[in-house]
Amino acid sequence: MLSTISGVRVDKLPNPIDSLDARLIGLLALEPRIGVLECSRRLHVARGTVQARLDRLTERGVIRGYGPDIDPAALGYGVTAFVTLEIRQRFGHDPVAAHLAEIPEVLEAHTITGSGDLMCRIVARSNTDLQRVIDRVMGFDGIERSSTIIALAEQIPHRTLPLVAAAARAT
Repeated sequence: MLSTISGVRVDKLPNPIDSLDARLIGLLALEPRIGVLECSRRLHVARGTVQARLDRLTERGVIRGYGPDIDPAALGYGVTAFVTLEIRQRFGHDPVAAHLAEIPEVLEAHTITGSGDLMCRIVARSNTDLQRVIDRVMGFDGIERSSTIIALAEQIPHRTLPLVAAAARAT
């Protein structure tokens, strides 16, 4: 039995990247301000090849942006917490997500399976400030209950380069 992703048969999905794409992504991850010409020199390929690869990877959503990687702790937000939300089903996820998007301390939110409906990663300046953020999150009528877990230390920071390498090896 074949499964599908977004209506496309999994066995028919194009390989997302090859080894040149992986090397290009790795170079950009290590040196985000590097130019296309310097990428082409370091990768030993034509400038047009690098530009075409970048355009293709961006168009396909593999590369989502080129902005700086911001550390919330360096901005004074040293507390990270993961909050599971249970929502009132009659409201649906979209209004709750819109509410959460208005709160700057909510860094991401995902619809989940299991005992909750949404999982959020939030930051705060202190544990006391975390209570303020959670109160603001809970201030929406569509949210019934929350459960919060405070992160004590980051063991593995957000990363994608090992995944990029694995995807390139799959070719």
